[in-house]
Amino acid sequence: MAAQLVARFPGGMLSLAFLLHVEQVHESYGAAGLVLAATSIGQAIAGPVTTRWMGHWGMRPVIVLTASVCAAAIAAIALVDMPVVLYMVVGFVGGISNPPIQPAVRTIYPKLVNSRQLTPLFSLDASAQELIWVVGPVVTTFVATQVGTRQAILLALVFLVAGTAWFVLSPEVSQVRIPRSRRRIGVVLLRPPVMLATAVGFLLVAACAAIEAGVVATFGHGDASAGIALAIFAVGSLAGGLTFGHRQIDPWALARRMAIVFVGLAIAVLILELWWISLALFIAGIGIAPALAAMFTITSASVKFSETAEAYGWIGTGQLIGAAIGSALAGFFIDGFDAPGAYWIAAAFAFLGVIVAIVFRGASPDLRGRDASPIPDTEPVLTLKV
Repeated sequence: MAAQLVARFPGGMLSLAFLLHVEQVHESYGAAGLVLAATSIGQAIAGPVTTRWMGHWGMRPVIVLTASVCAAAIAAIALVDMPVVLYMVVGFVGGISNPPIQPAVRTIYPKLVNSRQLTPLFSLDASAQELIWVVGPVVTTFVATQVGTRQAILLALVFLVAGTAWFVLSPEVSQVRIPRSRRRIGVVLLRPPVMLATAVGFLLVAACAAIEAGVVATFGHGDASAGIALAIFAVGSLAGGLTFGHRQIDPWALARRMAIVFVGLAIAVLILELWWISLALFIAGIGIAPALAAMFTITSASVKFSETAEAYGWIGTGQLIGAAIGSALAGFFIDGFDAPGAYWIAAAFAFLGVIVAIVFRGASPDLRGRDASPIPDTEPVLTLKV
């Protein structure tokens, strides 16, 4: 868990670092949003593909190859001034080569603990990852404002290289072998629980990406207040995950948790002062880690072990497409309506997440008192017919 947190630490740094750097170079939040969107689209495409590669070639070769290409792209963005289009191309390359650390570790977890410990472990993982969002934005903002935006990107690169090396050298990575899936790519996405987790994950992350851009636009890239507010956002998620994210999942669990996120984001725009935004984001954050834990748990309990990595890859793809669309829309709304425009977009995405979770609650299995481990590959599972 520690190794994968370090390897994924750039996730809490690069979006903000890219936003600050491109905005500084081209003096446009819209341009910065396009670069973030291109990066996220690359990651979205890579998600289900690289996760299936791990079943063919093993975790270590795939992670080492993708991390090497990703590191080169990040270095190029930091060190070379480019037109917006070239920034988008390099960002896309960095995104499509993003190492699949998260699907790998969540595929390993069911083999490390018994079924009763799996839901609490997913909750702990979702809570622990908030350290990425607590420390990452603060470190990025401090380095970008006090040293430079290039240095902020390069620091994230150091974490990527060091953390990935630590993770791939962990013995658990070699002890767990993902069976090769015998189904076509994308079939696992037709499972109703996976579709639900992917759709709600898309809307949740879109809301988070939009609010991140809105907070930065509210305080500007020369003020550490943006990093503080986003860190408090993540502290709320950490608190929510540790407090009730471990609770067993019923069909209404995801809707309840998304409703908390919506309430916090909806009130954030009322007073654009640090104290109020921080309070509102703390409230919104309380629902984030528990919502993610619910998505991971219902997915784990609904797919075969050979398909868990791809399922998590699709969920990650949904989240990354959400980040792309959320960032892009927020950037253009900031240019058109100033900072409040991003808050409106964030609240709208969160509200849609609540609606989807309510309308399609039947796709979420009732796991109260049930095993949340993946389905053995010998048992049949329900798939939508298309």
